[in-house]
Amino acid sequence: MPYIDRDGVRIFYEDHGSGPAVLLSHGYSATTAMWRGQVDEFAGDYRLITWDMRGHGQSDSPDDPAEYSEAKTVADVVSILEACGEERAVIGGLSLGGYVSLAFHVAHPEMTRALMLFDTGPGYRNPNTRAAWNETAEQRARNFEERGLDALGGGNEVRIAQHRSAAGLAHAARGLLAQFDDRVINSLPEIAVPALILVGANDQPYLAGTDYMANKIPGARKVVIDDAGHSSNIDQPAAFNAAVREFLARLS
Repeated sequence: MPYIDRDGVRIFYEDHGSGPAVLLSHGYSATTAMWRGQVDEFAGDYRLITWDMRGHGQSDSPDDPAEYSEAKTVADVVSILEACGEERAVIGGLSLGGYVSLAFHVAHPEMTRALMLFDTGPGYRNPNTRAAWNETAEQRARNFEERGLDALGGGNEVRIAQHRSAAGLAHAARGLLAQFDDRVINSLPEIAVPALILVGANDQPYLAGTDYMANKIPGARKVVIDDAGHSSNIDQPAAFNAAVREFLARLS
């Protein structure tokens, strides 16, 4: 199994197929396993790279809370692409993975061929709204500290995940899920690469964020998947894969 070593922290990734590179990031408390249906669909035509964030799945869960941050997560993506010999890729993800994709583009637009943002949002400009989000992240952390892995949610993308460390998920909630500024949401009008924004029709918490991103990102393509919730790629894989394939086929 392939790993990269990031200053003593091992980050797990999977590398499937060949062709133009597509890197997908999972949601909070999910793992690379959530992308199995996309690996099966696209690995014949694309190089599909998936990975486990710090504190998740088969990646390490360091004890130091400072090892969990947006900057380190973005740097993990860079290191994975470098390990795969890719200088540029389509960058995508669901929920937290979508936000990480936007953060990656802010830091490395030259490495971003296109963006695919699934059931996600761009963060918050209003400090009070951000503080409310961060309190939810803190509660997720406390739940893992108090209940261990029994605190995992019931979403489809989470139920198929296997984790080794509740403490790692707690650290990830405070360092990755929590947000500390408005750089990402402010970057949307400056995005100059093609962008697919996709959401399940039943994913109520993310419908407004989807509309906001579609309005702010120049030329963004918006897709709503009927009869799908937050894990739209698992709820309706055929419709999800068709939308992704159409978008990828348009890239020059």
